[in-house]
Amino acid sequence: MSRSGTKSGNQRDAQALRALPAVDVLARALAAHIGSAGTLPNSGAQIGQAARTALQQTRNALIGGETIDTRIESLVAYAAKLLNESALPAPRPVINATGVIINTNLGRAPLSSAALQAMAAVAGGYSALEYDLAAGDRGSRQAPVRDLLRDLLGAEDALVVNNNAAAMLVALSALAEGREVVISRGELVEIGGGFRIPDVMRQSGATLVEVGTTNRTRIGDFASAITDRTALLLSVHPSNFRVVGFTATPSLAELVRLAHQHDIPLVHDVGSGTLLRTEHWELAHEPMPQESLLAGADLVCFSGDKLLGGPQAGILAGRAELIARIEHHPLMRAVRIDKTTLAALVATLRAYRDGVAESEIPVWQMISMPLNDVKARAEALAHALREAGVVAHVQQGLSTVGGGSMPGETLPTWLCAVEPQSLDVSLHALAESIGGDAASALAAQLRHGPIPVVARVSRDQLLLDLRTIPPEQDSSLLQALRLALASG
Repeated sequence: MSRSGTKSGNQRDAQALRALPAVDVLARALAAHIGSAGTLPNSGAQIGQAARTALQQTRNALIGGETIDTRIESLVAYAAKLLNESALPAPRPVINATGVIINTNLGRAPLSSAALQAMAAVAGGYSALEYDLAAGDRGSRQAPVRDLLRDLLGAEDALVVNNNAAAMLVALSALAEGREVVISRGELVEIGGGFRIPDVMRQSGATLVEVGTTNRTRIGDFASAITDRTALLLSVHPSNFRVVGFTATPSLAELVRLAHQHDIPLVHDVGSGTLLRTEHWELAHEPMPQESLLAGADLVCFSGDKLLGGPQAGILAGRAELIARIEHHPLMRAVRIDKTTLAALVATLRAYRDGVAESEIPVWQMISMPLNDVKARAEALAHALREAGVVAHVQQGLSTVGGGSMPGETLPTWLCAVEPQSLDVSLHALAESIGGDAASALAAQLRHGPIPVVARVSRDQLLLDLRTIPPEQDSSLLQALRLALASG
């Protein structure tokens, strides 16, 4: 709570500032508190830092005109809270109740059990990352993943780097530095965080030649732009937006014919990298890298942590001669994949090879989850909440794929809707303090709980989509809700 900066208020601020204990005094009190509680980390350095931070933040609040409880017990409690938070894992694991399957802000694709086990196996000790056990000599970290990608995609060769932007950057650096790359204006996309793919591409030293307009580009626009300085034709799938209405764009087959008539490689960035046909789940068709290669694209690139359902990675596949040029470019050293990511990617690709991707990879488990199963879980959650005196019911809703994939595409779902208007008055006080309603206050409580839950708020309701929550987390979700509702 803030107050006006009157003269008497300024005097009280000055008195409160002078009354604050020294860091070592607060640290000793905190250490004593920890000793009695026996639950918090007790490193001397951690205790001292928590005391220092608590005092600094209290000073800042007092100077800013806030009314702060400066009693030693309150300062100890606040410092203990800071100390406890400093011991939490970072980034914090959360329960995703948003209904966005590939949630970029929440880490994109969750990994399969096989991928997690593979990461743990190589993280805790040494591994034959760049060692050929058969030959007893240096090997390549790309060997296990490139064999899988060749088989899955029907590619001559393949490479993996640390993300898809890096894949595009290293490909253009190796194949088009100092020359021109022709691309449609309608495909100059911006990705998350304000980064624009054209800016990334220009770092390669290539010159982008933009053709057509935002909504209409024809094959003749590409043909007119080809000169003796043209190194590549580039097609980028707009995976995070959709242009509708008066539109036109060349087909991949047209681009392939034009590129090969001029003996120029065609590079196709397919973005999300699905290896399964999305139409099977009544979603729009998403370009598949194996389709692009079969259609004649010379090189494809895509992400590992979107519809592929693996770790963050950028995958390049296509003609062996182009892959070799990319692999030997100096930039490859800066964008190479690490051992744990490599292990997770190999495990993910093996699920596709073995035909078990739908049942083992979380992204596809969520997409293919039967609607009746989602409804049954939502009803069970609502029933448990009603037994605790909470107004909750089940209603129809929509889940989205997310993560810059399949814009506008949704999946039918069932939501557990919580109506917190009748709950404890303290929740309404919190709502008033954050300038929102009771549902927004409850959502904030859930985010700040020991088991953080990220949910949606709509029309004064807290909405929980069970599609994006693994069934084994249902009990943790209920526990988190009970804690948030009890704390008010």
